[in-house]
Amino acid sequence: MIGFILRRLLQAIPTLLAVVTVSFFLIRLAPGGPFDLERPLAPAAMAQLRKTYGFDQPLGMQFVHYLGALARGDFGPSFSFRDVSVGELLARGLPVSMTIGGLALVLALGLGLGLGVGAALRPAGLLDRMVGLGAGLGLAVPTFVVAPLLQIVFGLGLRWLPLGGWESGAPSHLVLPVLTLALPQAAILARLTRVSLRETLSLPHIRTQRAMGLPAHRIVRHALRAGLLPVTAILGSTAASLLTGSVVVETLFGLPGLGRYFVDGALNRDYTLVMGTVVLVAVFVVVLNLVADVLCALLDPRLRLSP
Repeated sequence: MIGFILRRLLQAIPTLLAVVTVSFFLIRLAPGGPFDLERPLAPAAMAQLRKTYGFDQPLGMQFVHYLGALARGDFGPSFSFRDVSVGELLARGLPVSMTIGGLALVLALGLGLGLGVGAALRPAGLLDRMVGLGAGLGLAVPTFVVAPLLQIVFGLGLRWLPLGGWESGAPSHLVLPVLTLALPQAAILARLTRVSLRETLSLPHIRTQRAMGLPAHRIVRHALRAGLLPVTAILGSTAASLLTGSVVVETLFGLPGLGRYFVDGALNRDYTLVMGTVVLVAVFVVVLNLVADVLCALLDPRLRLSP
């Protein structure tokens, strides 16, 4: 198992480097810059700003300096939030995104796995049909439609919950964002669990266990070990997308998370802020996918031999 983890870690290093490299050059190829204003600065002032922040150097040299700073944990200064570093902004936004994403992940796992297992154990039943319909709707309706619908029903219509805001993580302000994030992921998990577990229950060794008269709960327990393998494989990317925030959800609900900072950085051509959020999300994706790979290897030891 240690060798398996080391191989995955060695594969993660070039992946992170590729993400940083592509993001760094793409954002600088986009039109505009962090110092472009409606009323342009004087040429002398613009030249001084570019020299101060190193934009007068060749692009390759800028990239080398950025990698060196990144290796020290320095994400650089923010160009749109004055007197605040990108690291400080990320430290503010990450707890918000992780709170919303963590609750959404727990809710999605509970709903998705519970409904998927129930539907697989009762094929063609009422629950199976409802899960199939609900999963289809959850996959088809995007979050930028779900969020306003929830706001209209529970915020404007029933007036049970606030429309947005953070308020230091008050429970009433968490419900709608968590539901918006969790429902699509719950639909994906329910559908995948339903299909995977149903296929596993039809395998020859499961039929043999039934023929031998094993209790139903033991048969289901054996089937879950293999049936949940595809679900476990996607948990890394699912958890990363939820824990690092959603641009749409955080913008619509006015949450000061990573997604909101990414939007602000992109609109203001804040190179360092955009790069900081991209790097942080990439690290989360790599680490959580590694955790998912380890869980998959525990469920199926044959995967430990894979390169």
